[in-house]
Amino acid sequence: MTRKGLDGGSFKVLSEESILKVHQTVMQVIEEVGFEVQSDKALELFGRAGARVDREKHLLRLSESKVKELIESAPSEIRLYGQDEAHDIVLGGRRVYAGTGGTALHVYDPGVNQKRLASIEDLRCIARLVDKLDNIHFYLLPTYPNELPLEQVDVNRFFAGLDNTTKHVMGGVYTPDGAKQVIHMAEIVAGSAVRLRQRPLISMIACIISPLRMDKTYGDLIVTIAKNGIPVACPAEPLCGATSPVTLAGNLVVQTADSLLGVMLTQIVNPGTPVLFGSVATNTDLRDLKYLAGSVEMGLINAAGAQMAQFYRLPFYATGGMTDSKTIDAQSGYESALTGLLCALSGANFIHDAAGLMEFAMTVSYEKYVIDNEILGMVMRAVEGIKVNDDTLALDLIKQVGPGGNFVAARHTRHFMRSEHYQPTLSDRNSQEEWLAKGGKATWERASKIVKEILAEPKYSLPSPLRQQVLSQIKGIIA
Repeated sequence: MTRKGLDGGSFKVLSEESILKVHQTVMQVIEEVGFEVQSDKALELFGRAGARVDREKHLLRLSESKVKELIESAPSEIRLYGQDEAHDIVLGGRRVYAGTGGTALHVYDPGVNQKRLASIEDLRCIARLVDKLDNIHFYLLPTYPNELPLEQVDVNRFFAGLDNTTKHVMGGVYTPDGAKQVIHMAEIVAGSAVRLRQRPLISMIACIISPLRMDKTYGDLIVTIAKNGIPVACPAEPLCGATSPVTLAGNLVVQTADSLLGVMLTQIVNPGTPVLFGSVATNTDLRDLKYLAGSVEMGLINAAGAQMAQFYRLPFYATGGMTDSKTIDAQSGYESALTGLLCALSGANFIHDAAGLMEFAMTVSYEKYVIDNEILGMVMRAVEGIKVNDDTLALDLIKQVGPGGNFVAARHTRHFMRSEHYQPTLSDRNSQEEWLAKGGKATWERASKIVKEILAEPKYSLPSPLRQQVLSQIKGIIA
């Protein structure tokens, strides 16, 4: 049973009073401190929209009323589509989905305890894995093809996704020209430019640089993406004690202000542009200011971010499910599970990085995708919660069975046994004797077997006429 799009929100790390205090502080930061914007295009657009702009210093400030006006222009609900309608997702409110993410440079092989540079073939293979893993709801391009020149990266990353999975494909882009080429590619696959806007098969990411800064590259990219009406996530990555105050509340203020900057720009460029308010915020190891991906604080900050998104009525791009472990071990499991669970229970809409990533988000593991698929199945079962009604309370059955009886053969048990309880696909629930008889394999070894089985299956690819059209019109694709 696949669970997705369930309502979270049972975990609230912030009180209503705290949400208002964070909001008021964010508004003060935007109005009194402002932002440095290095994109001349973005700065000009903000100026025309009524921001107070210091062009010499590339600084801008906005009034609270203008911020509110621009936020309200953004859709409170966004639909992202797969090539298979079964994979469509609806973001907004407290609906929860989880998927891949990252721009990892390496791939880890637990069989030899070594890692290697990621290639374009890894993007294809991971897409094929994700296509078959039911608890991973979308494919956010997770690795960087180290062998390709920069000008070929965007088209090849997105083609690897569209040609190997029917789930929604999201990714970061590196150049405005690459973004335009990717959009043209998606228009071909969708059937037309109009059809792509009606059913966006792709979405993009354009980051804000914490604290309070938009650089030229991402500013220009947001303008390009918004002009084309493509859904875009605008996350920020403030790090406690480094690029934000060390306190979690201070970090949340910076993250909220930064991401709202991206949201506002999309609405100035093209009112109604589908945009995700976003967070990749976390804390640092204060011994050396190292980025941490598996800390409980990252889970708390992103859970708080979900509440702020709900306050602003914006879809939320959250981060959870990673680990700082360098191998597939207990740390890898508990860090991934805990941060993913906190995000999901808070009602975060689009939890990226929730599968496959390890070693501070620098490395992916094929086996970890399978393991995280299992973790996410349990996480989504927790989001579903406990349904209480006359059928589930089962009073009539309890009366019928009575003291000392059992419920094993009851029709009620057969009816609810699969929907009420998560059915694992990887976890071992055998006795030790049975486990040993089957080879006594560790979790990663069982996951490795599933990886090999999936990659041995016939793969999805774009229909032949569309595929040939893409390859003939989009230059630089290595097919």
